[in-house]
Amino acid sequence: MRKIATLPESVDFAVIGGGFTGLAAAARLKRLAPEKSVALLEAETFGSGASGHTGGMALAESAAGNLPGLGDVLSGYQKILDELRVEGDLHLPGVYELGRTTPLKNSPVRWSDSGELRAVNEVAGGTIDPGKVVTGLAGAAERSGALLFEHANVERCEFQSPLLLHTPLGILRARQVLFATNAYSLELTRWEQRTESCFTLAVATENLTDPALQEIGLGEGKPFYTVDLPYLWGRLLGKQVIFGSGLVHFSDWREMYSLNVETGPDAEAFLPPRNRIRGLHPKLRGVSFTNRWGGPISISEGWIPIFERHPESADAVVLGGYSGHGVAQSVYLAHGPRKRFLENAKCRSGSRPVRSESRGLKRPYPGWPVTGSDFSIADSPFQMIWVPMQTSKNEDSRMITFIEVAPNTCANRSANA
Repeated sequence: MRKIATLPESVDFAVIGGGFTGLAAAARLKRLAPEKSVALLEAETFGSGASGHTGGMALAESAAGNLPGLGDVLSGYQKILDELRVEGDLHLPGVYELGRTTPLKNSPVRWSDSGELRAVNEVAGGTIDPGKVVTGLAGAAERSGALLFEHANVERCEFQSPLLLHTPLGILRARQVLFATNAYSLELTRWEQRTESCFTLAVATENLTDPALQEIGLGEGKPFYTVDLPYLWGRLLGKQVIFGSGLVHFSDWREMYSLNVETGPDAEAFLPPRNRIRGLHPKLRGVSFTNRWGGPISISEGWIPIFERHPESADAVVLGGYSGHGVAQSVYLAHGPRKRFLENAKCRSGSRPVRSESRGLKRPYPGWPVTGSDFSIADSPFQMIWVPMQTSKNEDSRMITFIEVAPNTCANRSANA
């Protein structure tokens, strides 16, 4: 990525957050109005939040089901990636919903998990490579002419005109701002009482043989998630199976920074999911796990995405709270900010243009109480390239690193998993 030495004094549009939402919005804003200045501020490195740790499952509906007016998310998502020339390995074979009642006649899945777990429905969806999408969106934003800054945490915002964004790089004046910080910086978005920031857990199995994948019901390569509790989701990555289950709750979102999945109580949180997976099917009984990791998730009120004016400024918009369905929706909804900014849409503070009444909850989703081995999580987390570390601890210690599609497009970041 092109290095920018100093923060400008002022811009027309500022985007706060360098995940799927922020990067897509920055690219689109600059492409739509090339004469306007756009700056993106990321507290760490691009994709260091939910976007860089997601399970990469792309779904059409919100966590609360199909919202009226949301439109065709998957088609829109695919079109946006094509338009921005993002190679994200998007694959849409469909997704199995698993449950313990009324199975499909020819369900390929038959697992033992608090009853017999089988496919009960198939919905639109599939998978992406999160690292390639983050890298591709960052490249698209840079190509468009947006100014991209990493390690530029917005410590506070003065809601005046223009808005004043205080960062370690200096103060940035912005005519209009998009807050796309999701599970982080709840004080900036004023989401302290509206969302819950949690940490999700996932593990990856060793490579399985084709006959083994067929026997456990994953021979078609379709991802899956359960529609009842205890919650479970998964997908294939080559011949490995990614399984996710579990939520870690916090009293303050900053506690995520102190988690250590290598040792101590945080590492022990991975034991129930692994034991549960080994009990699903005889072919998984002795399976080894090569990777474990986790990532943030923002659980919104009613599990419905938040897309509205900031309560303290008509010149600021907040977008996020996808409750685990943000892989496709984040990029898809990021097309909305450009219309709000550039068309100066009339919208009173606190209104919810995207929020609308759901036709009932489609599935139990994040936010359900966690008791014992009952888990409820979103489509989280999975990284891009897994590099084995030299370690004598156990087979689960690995290093996770970003993939770089093009040199200097996206900064590398590593994390112990």
